[in-house]
Amino acid sequence: MADILTPEERREHLIPMGEVGWGAVSGRDAIRKVYIFRDFVEAWGWMSRVAIWCEKWNHHPEWLNVYRTVDVTLTTHDADGLTNLDIKLAKKMDALAGASTAASHQSDLSEPIACLCNPDAPR
Repeated sequence: MADILTPEERREHLIPMGEVGWGAVSGRDAIRKVYIFRDFVEAWGWMSRVAIWCEKWNHHPEWLNVYRTVDVTLTTHDADGLTNLDIKLAKKMDALAGASTAASHQSDLSEPIACLCNPDAPR
């Protein structure tokens, strides 16, 4: 089982992720990003490419697809919180979305990611 991110790892990884659209999920030790693609085919193609990595790493997102929008939440259920697996998958998702010229994101739907940098703080 993967270990929960330390406070140092949270500061190192989460703050920069907030700058590229990742946010905190209220009440959970989880991160969220909403990707918006040009159309359904772009969104589904991206999800298919991500799914290959998810299977390879045996780490799977909570996600919802509606037409051209994919709403992603990452947390490691076995560890009951954020681990390096979530960071690794989030970065891979961003890289794969960056390969699509049609991808953007909506960042006003989540809490500020900085609130996850202190795992002992109440959420």
